[in-house]
Amino acid sequence: MNSQQHNTNAGWFLLLGVILVGANLRAPLSSVGALIPFIRDDLGISNTLAGSITTLPLLAFALLSPFAPTIARRIGMERTIAAAIAVLIGGLALRSAGGTTALFAGTVFIGLAIAIGNVLMPAIVKLKFPLRIGFATGMYAVGMNVFGALGSGLSVPMAEAGLEWRGALAIWGLLGIVTLAVWWSQLKHHQPYTPPAVASGTAQRSVWRSPLAWNVTFFMGSQSLIYYSLITWVPDILLNQGYSESGAGWLLFLMQVALIPVTFVVPMVAEKMKNQIPLAIYTGAAFIIGLCGFNTANTFFYPLWAILLGTAGGCAFSLSMMFFTLRTHSSKEAADLSGMAQSFGYLFAALGPVLVGALYDITHSWTAPIGMLLVVCLILLGNGLAASRDRKL
Repeated sequence: MNSQQHNTNAGWFLLLGVILVGANLRAPLSSVGALIPFIRDDLGISNTLAGSITTLPLLAFALLSPFAPTIARRIGMERTIAAAIAVLIGGLALRSAGGTTALFAGTVFIGLAIAIGNVLMPAIVKLKFPLRIGFATGMYAVGMNVFGALGSGLSVPMAEAGLEWRGALAIWGLLGIVTLAVWWSQLKHHQPYTPPAVASGTAQRSVWRSPLAWNVTFFMGSQSLIYYSLITWVPDILLNQGYSESGAGWLLFLMQVALIPVTFVVPMVAEKMKNQIPLAIYTGAAFIIGLCGFNTANTFFYPLWAILLGTAGGCAFSLSMMFFTLRTHSSKEAADLSGMAQSFGYLFAALGPVLVGALYDITHSWTAPIGMLLVVCLILLGNGLAASRDRKL
Protein backbone atom coordinates (compact mmCIF):
# COMPACT_ATOMS: atom_id res chain seq x y z
CA MET A 1 0.00 0.00 0.00
CA ASN A 2 1.50 3.36 -1.03
CA SER A 3 1.79 6.27 1.40
CA GLN A 4 -1.04 8.26 -0.23
CA GLN A 5 -3.45 5.33 0.12
CA HIS A 6 -2.31 4.83 3.71
CA ASN A 7 -2.94 8.49 4.51
CA THR A 8 -6.39 8.31 2.90
CA ASN A 9 -7.32 5.24 4.94
CA ALA A 10 -5.98 6.85 8.12
CA GLY A 11 -8.07 9.95 7.39
CA TRP A 12 -11.28 7.96 7.01
CA PHE A 13 -10.46 5.96 10.15
CA LEU A 14 -9.96 9.23 12.03
CA LEU A 15 -13.30 10.51 10.72
CA LEU A 16 -14.96 7.28 11.90
CA GLY A 17 -13.43 7.88 15.32
CA VAL A 18 -14.76 11.44 15.39
CA ILE A 19 -18.27 10.22 14.50
CA LEU A 20 -18.17 7.51 17.17
CA VAL A 21 -16.95 9.92 19.84
CA GLY A 22 -19.84 12.22 18.90
CA ALA A 23 -22.26 9.30 19.22
CA ASN A 24 -21.12 8.76 22.82
CA LEU A 25 -21.82 12.37 23.78
CA ARG A 26 -25.61 12.20 23.49
CA ALA A 27 -26.94 8.62 23.75
CA PRO A 28 -25.94 8.03 27.42
CA LEU A 29 -28.02 11.09 28.34
CA SER A 30 -30.97 10.80 25.96
CA SER A 31 -31.51 7.16 26.94
CA VAL A 32 -32.32 8.13 30.54
CA GLY A 33 -35.32 10.42 30.06
CA ALA A 34 -37.78 7.78 28.86
CA LEU A 35 -36.65 5.37 31.60
CA ILE A 36 -37.12 7.73 34.54
CA PRO A 37 -40.54 6.20 35.48
CA PHE A 38 -38.92 2.73 35.55
CA ILE A 39 -36.01 3.99 37.65
CA ARG A 40 -38.25 5.94 40.03
CA ASP A 41 -40.59 3.02 40.67
CA ASP A 42 -37.82 0.44 41.05
CA LEU A 43 -35.66 2.49 43.45
CA GLY A 44 -38.55 4.19 45.23
CA ILE A 45 -37.20 7.71 44.78
CA SER A 46 -39.15 10.96 44.50
CA ASN A 47 -39.96 12.77 41.26
CA THR A 48 -37.61 15.58 42.25
CA LEU A 49 -34.70 13.19 42.81
CA ALA A 50 -35.50 11.31 39.62
CA GLY A 51 -35.57 14.58 37.67
CA SER A 52 -32.08 15.45 38.90
CA ILE A 53 -30.73 12.49 36.91
CA THR A 54 -30.96 14.68 33.82
CA THR A 55 -29.77 17.86 35.57
CA LEU A 56 -26.58 16.42 37.13
CA PRO A 57 -24.74 15.91 33.80
CA LEU A 58 -25.42 19.53 32.80
CA LEU A 59 -23.90 20.71 36.08
CA ALA A 60 -20.93 18.40 35.47
CA PHE A 61 -20.52 19.99 32.03
CA ALA A 62 -20.44 23.45 33.62
CA LEU A 63 -17.94 22.34 36.28
CA LEU A 64 -15.35 20.60 34.11
CA SER A 65 -15.60 22.36 30.73
CA PRO A 66 -13.24 25.26 31.59
CA PHE A 67 -10.53 22.79 32.70
CA ALA A 68 -10.72 20.46 29.68
CA PRO A 69 -8.31 22.55 27.52
CA THR A 70 -5.74 22.62 30.35
CA ILE A 71 -5.92 18.84 30.75
CA ALA A 72 -5.53 18.42 26.99
CA ARG A 73 -2.47 20.68 26.88
CA ARG A 74 -0.82 18.57 29.58
CA ILE A 75 -1.38 15.10 28.11
CA GLY A 76 -2.60 15.80 24.56
CA MET A 77 -6.09 15.99 23.05
CA GLU A 78 -6.09 12.44 21.69
CA ARG A 79 -5.12 10.94 25.04
CA THR A 80 -7.59 13.13 26.92
CA ILE A 81 -10.46 11.98 24.69
CA ALA A 82 -9.41 8.34 25.09
CA ALA A 83 -9.34 8.76 28.88
CA ALA A 84 -12.78 10.43 28.76
CA ILE A 85 -14.27 7.50 26.81
CA ALA A 86 -12.77 5.08 29.35
CA VAL A 87 -14.31 7.07 32.22
CA LEU A 88 -17.62 7.12 30.32
CA ILE A 89 -17.60 3.30 30.04
CA GLY A 90 -16.91 3.04 33.76
CA GLY A 91 -19.68 5.52 34.54
CA LEU A 92 -22.18 3.59 32.43
CA ALA A 93 -21.29 0.37 34.25
CA LEU A 94 -21.52 2.03 37.66
CA ARG A 95 -24.84 3.72 36.87
CA SER A 96 -26.44 0.34 36.19
CA ALA A 97 -24.64 -1.63 38.89
CA GLY A 98 -26.75 -1.15 41.99
CA GLY A 99 -29.00 1.21 43.88
CA THR A 100 -29.48 4.93 44.18
CA THR A 101 -25.91 5.78 45.20
CA ALA A 102 -24.41 3.94 42.22
CA LEU A 103 -26.99 5.53 39.90
CA PHE A 104 -26.02 9.08 40.84
CA ALA A 105 -22.28 8.43 41.15
CA GLY A 106 -22.25 6.85 37.68
CA THR A 107 -24.27 9.77 36.32
CA VAL A 108 -21.67 12.25 37.61
CA PHE A 109 -18.80 10.32 35.98
CA ILE A 110 -20.76 10.16 32.71
CA GLY A 111 -21.34 13.93 32.82
CA LEU A 112 -17.65 14.66 33.49
CA ALA A 113 -16.55 12.37 30.62
CA ILE A 114 -19.00 13.89 28.15
CA ALA A 115 -17.90 17.40 29.18
CA ILE A 116 -14.36 16.58 27.98
CA GLY A 117 -15.63 15.34 24.62
CA ASN A 118 -17.98 18.29 24.16
CA VAL A 119 -15.14 20.77 24.62
CA LEU A 120 -12.33 19.05 22.74
CA MET A 121 -14.04 17.67 19.64
CA PRO A 122 -14.36 21.08 17.89
CA ALA A 123 -10.64 21.59 18.56
CA ILE A 124 -9.84 18.10 17.19
CA VAL A 125 -11.81 18.94 14.03
CA LYS A 126 -9.92 22.22 13.58
CA LEU A 127 -6.57 20.50 14.17
CA LYS A 128 -7.12 17.34 12.11
CA PHE A 129 -9.42 18.60 9.32
CA PRO A 130 -8.29 22.20 8.65
CA LEU A 131 -9.51 22.07 5.02
CA ARG A 132 -12.75 20.16 5.70
CA ILE A 133 -13.99 21.73 8.94
CA GLY A 134 -17.62 21.98 7.79
CA PHE A 135 -17.82 18.39 6.55
CA ALA A 136 -16.12 16.94 9.64
CA THR A 137 -18.28 19.03 11.99
CA GLY A 138 -21.40 17.91 10.14
CA MET A 139 -20.47 14.22 10.37
CA TYR A 140 -19.66 14.59 14.07
CA ALA A 141 -22.98 16.36 14.74
CA VAL A 142 -24.95 13.76 12.78
CA GLY A 143 -23.36 10.95 14.79
CA MET A 144 -24.20 12.78 17.98
CA ASN A 145 -27.84 13.44 17.10
CA VAL A 146 -28.66 10.14 15.35
CA PHE A 147 -27.50 8.16 18.38
CA GLY A 148 -29.19 10.68 20.65
CA ALA A 149 -32.49 9.95 18.90
CA LEU A 150 -31.82 6.20 19.05
CA GLY A 151 -31.15 6.52 22.77
CA SER A 152 -34.54 8.14 23.26
CA GLY A 153 -36.41 5.71 21.02
CA LEU A 154 -34.85 2.36 21.92
CA SER A 155 -34.51 2.58 25.71
CA VAL A 156 -38.09 1.66 26.63
CA PRO A 157 -38.39 -1.19 24.06
CA MET A 158 -35.08 -2.64 25.27
CA ALA A 159 -36.18 -2.36 28.91
CA GLU A 160 -39.53 -4.01 28.15
CA ALA A 161 -37.83 -6.73 26.09
CA GLY A 162 -36.16 -8.09 29.21
CA LEU A 163 -33.10 -5.91 29.77
CA GLU A 164 -34.95 -3.80 32.37
CA TRP A 165 -33.78 -0.24 32.95
CA ARG A 166 -30.31 -1.23 34.12
CA GLY A 167 -29.58 -3.27 31.01
CA ALA A 168 -31.10 -0.67 28.69
CA LEU A 169 -28.72 1.94 30.12
CA ALA A 170 -25.65 -0.31 30.40
CA ILE A 171 -25.84 -1.50 26.79
CA TRP A 172 -24.51 1.86 25.59
CA GLY A 173 -21.21 0.86 27.17
CA LEU A 174 -20.72 -1.40 24.14
CA LEU A 175 -20.72 1.69 21.93
CA GLY A 176 -18.06 3.18 24.20
CA ILE A 177 -15.89 0.06 23.94
CA VAL A 178 -16.08 0.10 20.11
CA THR A 179 -15.25 3.81 20.11
CA LEU A 180 -12.24 3.34 22.38
CA ALA A 181 -10.95 0.52 20.14
CA VAL A 182 -11.25 2.73 17.03
CA TRP A 183 -9.84 5.84 18.74
CA TRP A 184 -6.85 3.89 20.13
CA SER A 185 -5.10 4.17 16.76
CA GLN A 186 -4.88 7.96 17.24
CA LEU A 187 -2.64 7.45 20.28
CA LYS A 188 0.02 5.78 18.12
CA HIS A 189 0.51 8.99 16.15
CA HIS A 190 0.18 11.28 19.16
CA GLN A 191 2.53 14.22 19.38
CA PRO A 192 2.68 16.63 22.31
CA TYR A 193 0.60 19.69 21.54
CA THR A 194 2.55 22.95 21.35
CA PRO A 195 0.58 26.21 21.11
CA PRO A 196 1.37 28.42 18.11
CA ALA A 197 4.03 31.03 18.65
CA VAL A 198 2.88 34.47 19.64
CA ALA A 199 4.22 37.37 17.61
CA SER A 200 6.86 39.48 19.32
CA GLY A 201 5.42 42.35 21.29
CA THR A 202 1.93 40.83 21.53
CA ALA A 203 0.23 38.94 24.33
CA GLN A 204 -2.40 36.25 24.18
CA ARG A 205 -5.63 37.53 25.66
CA SER A 206 -7.85 35.29 27.69
CA VAL A 207 -10.99 34.35 25.79
CA TRP A 208 -12.95 35.40 28.88
CA ARG A 209 -12.03 39.04 28.08
CA SER A 210 -13.21 38.93 24.48
CA PRO A 211 -16.63 40.46 23.63
CA LEU A 212 -16.87 38.11 20.64
CA ALA A 213 -16.25 35.12 22.91
CA TRP A 214 -19.12 36.29 25.12
CA ASN A 215 -21.37 36.57 22.04
CA VAL A 216 -20.55 32.95 21.17
CA THR A 217 -21.05 31.94 24.80
CA PHE A 218 -24.48 33.55 25.13
CA PHE A 219 -25.52 32.05 21.80
CA MET A 220 -24.39 28.60 22.97
CA GLY A 221 -26.11 29.04 26.33
CA SER A 222 -29.37 30.27 24.82
CA GLN A 223 -29.68 27.44 22.31
CA SER A 224 -28.85 24.89 25.03
CA LEU A 225 -31.48 26.32 27.38
CA ILE A 226 -34.15 26.26 24.68
CA TYR A 227 -33.24 22.71 23.57
CA TYR A 228 -33.25 21.14 27.03
CA SER A 229 -36.42 23.02 28.02
CA LEU A 230 -38.21 21.72 24.92
CA ILE A 231 -36.98 18.14 25.39
CA THR A 232 -38.21 18.23 28.98
CA TRP A 233 -41.56 19.99 28.62
CA VAL A 234 -42.87 19.60 25.05
CA PRO A 235 -44.70 16.35 25.94
CA ASP A 236 -46.53 18.13 28.79
CA ILE A 237 -47.38 21.08 26.56
CA LEU A 238 -48.84 18.70 23.99
CA LEU A 239 -50.76 16.69 26.61
CA ASN A 240 -52.30 19.96 27.77
CA GLN A 241 -53.46 20.59 24.20
CA GLY A 242 -55.21 17.22 23.98
CA TYR A 243 -52.50 14.95 22.55
CA SER A 244 -52.23 11.39 23.81
CA GLU A 245 -48.97 10.27 25.46
CA SER A 246 -47.98 8.33 22.36
CA GLY A 247 -48.94 11.23 20.08
CA ALA A 248 -46.85 13.63 22.15
CA GLY A 249 -43.94 11.18 22.06
CA TRP A 250 -44.08 10.91 18.28
CA LEU A 251 -44.17 14.69 17.87
CA LEU A 252 -41.11 15.03 20.12
CA PHE A 253 -39.44 12.33 18.01
CA LEU A 254 -40.34 14.30 14.85
CA MET A 255 -38.70 17.38 16.33
CA GLN A 256 -35.50 15.45 17.08
CA VAL A 257 -35.42 13.79 13.65
CA ALA A 258 -35.89 17.16 11.91
CA LEU A 259 -32.64 18.49 13.33
CA ILE A 260 -30.48 15.59 12.03
CA PRO A 261 -30.15 16.60 8.34
CA VAL A 262 -29.75 20.24 9.37
CA THR A 263 -26.78 19.42 11.59
CA PHE A 264 -25.06 17.83 8.58
CA VAL A 265 -25.79 20.55 6.01
CA VAL A 266 -25.41 23.74 8.06
CA PRO A 267 -21.70 23.33 8.98
CA MET A 268 -20.74 22.89 5.30
CA VAL A 269 -22.90 25.86 4.27
CA ALA A 270 -21.62 28.03 7.13
CA GLU A 271 -17.99 27.31 6.24
CA LYS A 272 -18.49 28.64 2.70
CA MET A 273 -20.31 31.83 3.74
CA LYS A 274 -18.50 35.13 4.30
CA ASN A 275 -20.63 35.53 7.40
CA GLN A 276 -23.37 33.43 8.96
CA ILE A 277 -25.93 36.20 9.56
CA PRO A 278 -28.68 34.60 7.39
CA LEU A 279 -28.36 31.35 9.36
CA ALA A 280 -28.58 33.22 12.67
CA ILE A 281 -31.72 35.04 11.48
CA TYR A 282 -33.35 31.77 10.39
CA THR A 283 -32.49 30.14 13.72
CA GLY A 284 -34.07 32.91 15.79
CA ALA A 285 -37.12 33.25 13.52
CA ALA A 286 -37.82 29.49 13.39
CA PHE A 287 -37.57 29.20 17.18
CA ILE A 288 -39.94 32.15 17.67
CA ILE A 289 -42.51 30.94 15.11
CA GLY A 290 -42.44 27.36 16.43
CA LEU A 291 -42.85 28.42 20.07
CA CYS A 292 -45.70 30.80 19.22
CA GLY A 293 -47.34 28.00 17.24
CA PHE A 294 -47.25 25.67 20.24
CA ASN A 295 -49.08 28.35 22.24
CA THR A 296 -52.09 28.33 19.90
CA ALA A 297 -55.16 26.13 20.29
CA ASN A 298 -55.14 24.90 16.67
CA THR A 299 -53.22 21.61 16.81
CA PHE A 300 -53.46 20.91 13.06
CA PHE A 301 -50.16 22.71 12.39
CA TYR A 302 -48.32 21.27 15.41
CA PRO A 303 -46.22 18.88 13.28
CA LEU A 304 -45.05 21.91 11.29
CA TRP A 305 -44.13 23.76 14.49
CA ALA A 306 -42.24 20.67 15.70
CA ILE A 307 -40.26 20.54 12.44
CA LEU A 308 -39.49 24.28 12.66
CA LEU A 309 -38.25 23.90 16.24
CA GLY A 310 -36.17 20.87 15.25
CA THR A 311 -34.52 22.64 12.30
CA ALA A 312 -33.91 25.71 14.48
CA GLY A 313 -32.29 23.53 17.15
CA GLY A 314 -30.11 21.79 14.57
CA CYS A 315 -29.06 25.09 13.02
CA ALA A 316 -28.31 26.62 16.43
CA PHE A 317 -26.24 23.64 17.58
CA SER A 318 -24.29 23.53 14.30
CA LEU A 319 -23.57 27.25 14.39
CA SER A 320 -22.33 26.92 17.98
CA MET A 321 -19.87 24.20 16.93
CA MET A 322 -18.74 26.18 13.88
CA PHE A 323 -18.24 29.41 15.84
CA PHE A 324 -15.66 27.57 17.96
CA THR A 325 -13.58 26.98 14.83
CA LEU A 326 -14.50 29.89 12.52
CA ARG A 327 -13.92 32.57 15.15
CA THR A 328 -10.53 31.28 16.38
CA HIS A 329 -7.00 31.18 14.96
CA SER A 330 -5.84 27.82 16.32
CA SER A 331 -7.02 24.56 17.87
CA LYS A 332 -5.85 25.90 21.25
CA GLU A 333 -8.13 28.93 20.93
CA ALA A 334 -10.94 26.70 19.69
CA ALA A 335 -10.61 24.50 22.79
CA ASP A 336 -10.47 27.55 25.10
CA LEU A 337 -13.55 29.13 23.50
CA SER A 338 -15.39 25.81 23.53
CA GLY A 339 -14.57 25.34 27.22
CA MET A 340 -15.78 28.83 28.10
CA ALA A 341 -18.98 28.65 26.05
CA GLN A 342 -19.94 25.17 27.18
CA SER A 343 -19.19 25.86 30.85
CA PHE A 344 -21.49 28.88 30.97
CA GLY A 345 -23.85 27.46 28.36
CA TYR A 346 -24.70 24.25 30.17
CA LEU A 347 -24.98 26.02 33.51
CA PHE A 348 -27.47 28.35 31.82
CA ALA A 349 -29.20 25.35 30.20
CA ALA A 350 -29.63 23.61 33.55
CA LEU A 351 -31.77 26.53 34.72
CA GLY A 352 -34.15 26.33 31.75
CA PRO A 353 -36.28 23.26 32.57
CA VAL A 354 -36.47 24.34 36.23
CA LEU A 355 -37.64 27.87 35.38
CA VAL A 356 -40.17 26.61 32.84
CA GLY A 357 -41.62 24.20 35.39
CA ALA A 358 -41.70 26.86 38.11
CA LEU A 359 -43.51 29.35 35.87
CA TYR A 360 -46.09 26.72 34.97
CA ASP A 361 -46.62 25.85 38.65
CA ILE A 362 -47.16 29.53 39.44
CA THR A 363 -49.44 30.42 36.51
CA HIS A 364 -51.01 27.01 35.66
CA SER A 365 -50.60 28.00 32.01
CA TRP A 366 -47.95 27.44 29.35
CA THR A 367 -48.17 31.05 28.13
CA ALA A 368 -45.70 32.45 30.68
CA PRO A 369 -43.10 29.65 30.22
CA ILE A 370 -43.28 30.01 26.44
CA GLY A 371 -43.00 33.78 26.88
CA MET A 372 -39.79 33.26 28.88
CA LEU A 373 -38.38 31.06 26.10
CA LEU A 374 -39.25 33.77 23.56
CA VAL A 375 -37.15 36.24 25.57
CA VAL A 376 -34.28 33.73 25.43
CA CYS A 377 -34.82 33.54 21.65
CA LEU A 378 -34.19 37.30 21.43
CA ILE A 379 -30.97 36.87 23.42
CA LEU A 380 -29.99 34.06 21.06
CA LEU A 381 -30.77 36.16 17.98
CA GLY A 382 -28.86 39.24 19.16
CA ASN A 383 -25.74 37.30 20.10
CA GLY A 384 -26.03 35.09 17.03
CA LEU A 385 -25.96 38.13 14.75
CA ALA A 386 -22.90 39.50 16.57
CA ALA A 387 -21.10 36.13 16.51
CA SER A 388 -21.90 35.64 12.80
CA ARG A 389 -19.84 38.58 11.61
CA ASP A 390 -16.63 37.72 9.74
CA ARG A 391 -13.99 38.23 12.44
CA LYS A 392 -11.86 36.26 14.89
CA LEU A 393 -10.96 36.56 18.57
